[in-house]
Amino acid sequence: MTKILPLLLAGSTLAFSACGKNTSESSNVVKTDTTAAPVETKAANTNYKPAFAGQTRIGGVKSRTAYEGKVLTSELKNPWGITSLPDGRFIITEKSGTMRIASTNGALSAPIAGIPKVNSDGQGGLLGIRLDPNFEQNRMVYWVFSEPLPEGNLTAVAKGKLSADEKRMEGATVIYRATPAYKGTLHYGGRIVFDKDGNLIISTGERSDKVTRPQAQALNSSLGKVIRITKDGKPVAGNPFQGQANAKPELYSYGHRNVQGLAFHPVTGDLWEVEFGPRGGDELNRIQPGKNYGWPTITYGIEYSGEKIGAPIQQKEGMEQPVYYWDPVVSPSGMTFYSSDNIPEWKNNLFIGGLSSMHILRLVIENNKVVGEERLLADEGQRFRDITQGKDGALYAVTDQGRLYRIDKK
Repeated sequence: MTKILPLLLAGSTLAFSACGKNTSESSNVVKTDTTAAPVETKAANTNYKPAFAGQTRIGGVKSRTAYEGKVLTSELKNPWGITSLPDGRFIITEKSGTMRIASTNGALSAPIAGIPKVNSDGQGGLLGIRLDPNFEQNRMVYWVFSEPLPEGNLTAVAKGKLSADEKRMEGATVIYRATPAYKGTLHYGGRIVFDKDGNLIISTGERSDKVTRPQAQALNSSLGKVIRITKDGKPVAGNPFQGQANAKPELYSYGHRNVQGLAFHPVTGDLWEVEFGPRGGDELNRIQPGKNYGWPTITYGIEYSGEKIGAPIQQKEGMEQPVYYWDPVVSPSGMTFYSSDNIPEWKNNLFIGGLSSMHILRLVIENNKVVGEERLLADEGQRFRDITQGKDGALYAVTDQGRLYRIDKK
């Protein structure tokens, strides 16, 4: 049964006006007042100082448009990734290793057969998913999963052809493995997107443990990286480390902890990511090829035990600063930029699923800086794992507890 949730009443007193042109938003975008108090009111875990004004705890914003959330189904089993089919339905991955198709009214298919085995222990399982840009012609699907191997587990990428009757994945094949394998069950990364040239962008984690953590800085390791490969799993020609000794040619950026959100800005085309910090220090980054994003050398977080990490330092020459960070953490997972005209004031805003924070984050971004933050669905008590924009322009989000939400103008 569909559950309708009124999320916002009209009548906010915050002012807004037409936004001028800039590198982040088009000229017809509604601009929201960002002078309100920050949405985060809890004490930070550290007294670390941001590198620049607005890098954390930016002013809060509030949507003026009345909107609502609908729970389309609560019958999913630990959903992790969601992507749209051409007809407006969705393919959704479930952590245990299954895929299902969901209709826009919440009806779920039986599990799709033919999926390779996953290790779903810990943070592993069937993870991010995307359709081939030519899906209507070739019916190819690409996904990320934690693959069990004799020497340990690793983040793997597979592809397969969705059968005409939608009951199985035909010819499922692993096209890429993020080595080395490791006998742990944490920090797989796991997001996947297609770039404008039809290549795959993949995120990996550094597998969490202190013994593997330094590999985020190692160019001969796939751990803690953003990776760019072809549909066949090969390094893309022109990748930043191609031809460099002792460097994997598929690497696109490095120094990441556990990237669980990837999205391209609809206007600038820039690649953005979010990654988990430790205790404090969740990050939003704008990814540039070949750049070092610092983990574990620099961080705005501390160990879960309360101990300092490394030196400890938050800035170092040659290492990129996050565009934005959170302390306390929000545990950011899947994300999407909003390109719909349904709610004009949301145009080009970034929406991120929050796990431990149990809300969806809305970030207003101008000139590659966060200028406002809002929390959506904060009363739902859900861990929001992934979010996407549907063919109808609405936002759709899945939660660890098994819900599929539709979020749109009331």
